[in-house]
Amino acid sequence: MVGMRSYGAPGPAALQALETLHLRCVDVLAGFETMVGRAEPEFRPTAERFRDLHRAQAGELAEMIARFGRNPESDGSIMSKVNRAVVSLRSMIDGIDGSILDQIRDGEQHVVDAFDDALGEGQPLDVTARLRSMRRELCLLLFETQAAASER
Repeated sequence: MVGMRSYGAPGPAALQALETLHLRCVDVLAGFETMVGRAEPEFRPTAERFRDLHRAQAGELAEMIARFGRNPESDGSIMSKVNRAVVSLRSMIDGIDGSILDQIRDGEQHVVDAFDDALGEGQPLDVTARLRSMRRELCLLLFETQAAASER
């Protein structure tokens, strides 16, 4: 396959894209961690699914980054703090329920875009395979939550 490495470490651009993806996962995870505690009871399972998926994916991405000799960011960027603040403010004003799904999809699109960027940068084959699978998991969750919201 053109542009993919079959073994070894990713090149500098590929590693940077992997680190950016990890950072976006950590940032959205911060929002979902806050959201779970403040979500309306009927929406809490959805928030928990997103939180759990991002927690698992952020952990796996951190392991990949560490495997290539870099220290993964554990606290996220300023967006982690922004996401926590937005969720907290939203919970005081409108509550956290299914009406927040549009904002969730918008935020998740940044993560999907980061997956696309990381996949386009010549990752080792094992990393490419796992990133594709992780991206599919996220897209499936987005699809399922959209479908469930449409049925209501």
